Amino acid sequence: MSRIQSSRVLIVTAGLAILSLLAVSRIAVAQIYPSRPVHWIVTAAPGGPADTLARLLGSWLTERLGQPFIVESRSGAGGNIGTEAVVRAQPDGYTLHLTATSDAINATYYDNLSFDIRRDLAPIARLIQGPFVMVVNSSFPARTVTELIAYARANPGKINFASGGTGFASHISGELFKMMAGVNMVHVPYRGQGPAMVDLLGGQVQLMFDSPVSSLIHIRSGKLRPLAVTTSTRSDALPDVPAIGEFVPGYEASIWFGVSAPRNTPPAIIDRLNKEINAGLADPKIKARLADLGSVPRPMTSAEFGRFIADEVDKWGKAIRGANIKAG
Repeated sequence: MSRIQSSRVLIVTAGLAILSLLAVSRIAVAQIYPSRPVHWIVTAAPGGPADTLARLLGSWLTERLGQPFIVESRSGAGGNIGTEAVVRAQPDGYTLHLTATSDAINATYYDNLSFDIRRDLAPIARLIQGPFVMVVNSSFPARTVTELIAYARANPGKINFASGGTGFASHISGELFKMMAGVNMVHVPYRGQGPAMVDLLGGQVQLMFDSPVSSLIHIRSGKLRPLAVTTSTRSDALPDVPAIGEFVPGYEASIWFGVSAPRNTPPAIIDRLNKEINAGLADPKIKARLADLGSVPRPMTSAEFGRFIADEVDKWGKAIRGANIKAG
């Protein structure tokens, strides 16, 4: 064998050895992870649907992976404070982000963000996707969307609609309804859906676009009245409640949640979390609990979730620009 041939053999052998070590390294990372508590950042106040969902799946992951998954609320600035904290965290799998519709909205709604969720977050798994439900306090006179529109037009500026914060999906969904229905309602932002719900139940505000996760219990008790769901079709959780699009043609909005991590988080960790999360979404007890909360699991691979996020940023961007909605 010539010296050149020997050198080529050595190079190929060395390359194969490196590839083998990398493969072993990925397996080792997945087997070791997690070796300490994992912090899961929720960019909404405690007590709302985001917090409820994260705690439900966090308990599952804690049991499956043997380390605490600690849910931390970091609200403020439309959720951007918590998201930026995750973006700046070490990409080691020990800081996770509850990614949601609001994050896709924020990409267009805010002009000066220092991050881009499509670039700076590594998608892991989608959890759920479904409608908001337009709910009113049980003392509110309107019992249908048609009656609501008529009441709002007869009483411009006298309906206060609550949201989990300026720029949140619950806010933008209401702004789109105002625009498409031709009504004037006053937006009242709160620091999360939980505090907004307290005032809706107390009658300080009259209406909210909320997740069934947090509103269904109050609908069943009779404290809230559902007028419509925001998806293009009716919801399995509320089959007797019409879609807004049945009264306002073309109206559609949905709420979704998923899990992401800082960019450059090892693929082995992402793969393991995706596998464990999707197993949780298939677990009968978790599915039953989600059904009780008016939600249905919508699992995806990490790659599918990444494409979904990009599509959502594009969809909401067009809606925000079309309605000329700006951060105030």
